[in-house]
Amino acid sequence: MERKHSLLIVLQNYPDPDAIASAAALRELGHELADLTCTIISGGFIGRSENRALMKYLDLPYHPEDNWPSEKADLVALVDTQPGTGNNILPLEYSADIVIDHHPIKRETRSAEFHDVRNNYGATSTIMFEYLQAAEIQVSRQLATGLLYGIRSDTQDLGRESSRADIDAVVELYPLANKRMLAEIANSKTPREYLAALQVALANARIYGNAVVSNIGQSKIPEAVSEAADTLLRLEDIEWSFCSVATGKKLLFSIRTCNPEYNSGDVATAICKDLGAGGGHQSMAGGIIDLSQTKRRSIERTTKEVEKRFLNQVKQTHRGIPLCGNDKCK
Repeated sequence: MERKHSLLIVLQNYPDPDAIASAAALRELGHELADLTCTIISGGFIGRSENRALMKYLDLPYHPEDNWPSEKADLVALVDTQPGTGNNILPLEYSADIVIDHHPIKRETRSAEFHDVRNNYGATSTIMFEYLQAAEIQVSRQLATGLLYGIRSDTQDLGRESSRADIDAVVELYPLANKRMLAEIANSKTPREYLAALQVALANARIYGNAVVSNIGQSKIPEAVSEAADTLLRLEDIEWSFCSVATGKKLLFSIRTCNPEYNSGDVATAICKDLGAGGGHQSMAGGIIDLSQTKRRSIERTTKEVEKRFLNQVKQTHRGIPLCGNDKCK
């Protein structure tokens, strides 16, 4: 077998802490086990302050890309994302050599030479930590901090869809981690544009029975959409939250539910039928729609269509009531 020299690690567009930490762990495995030169790429930039802080702390050689690089590496790996999901820049005609993820498995993933998808795990970082243990690679304080932050972030401190494996990983990683850096990353300074996006989400929110729907409009920091959905789900008597944002030629949305009888991943998939790609877990999901492929529909019209599909899926026919009506947000 021809020796491989380089590994291209592909993350989802606008990667989160779990993806970032998982990439750092895979880079460590590549270096230690095969002396691979590793490059980490994703579509879009990193706008959320704690994500940027984590990337800087882990000293990752990250390259934001608008298009698939003309010259790829000997090996291509996807972590915390999969082929065919629509949330990464891997072209449909390419197949990944390695796929490691904790979301429901996609059909395209099965064509990868190596794939490990465990949708019963709360974070991909947990899977990567188990690989490091199996390879008997000593986890540095820096990497332990990143992996711990990734697990805690994706599972909301083990309160959301965490498994026994996630709990065990946190127990083992915590003594190794830099506690001061964990606090600094979590409380890193936030750009004004990010808070402004959250303000718009709150101002535009409307309540439909047990669901709340909002949109941010156009934003240069699309990561705010997930935090907006998390925040809106905290409303009293609310079991569903939905928020969308337009960035460039794409419409992104996030869905959250706190009712274990519902499945937000199924809702996201149904919303994106003939429009884009969506999916996720029981309590959290998302989707992406290419606005250039929606028959020249405006952003506003596409947003309304997606919101309507969401409300139909969660069986809400109530008339929307503004969250911030009657001076409630003043």
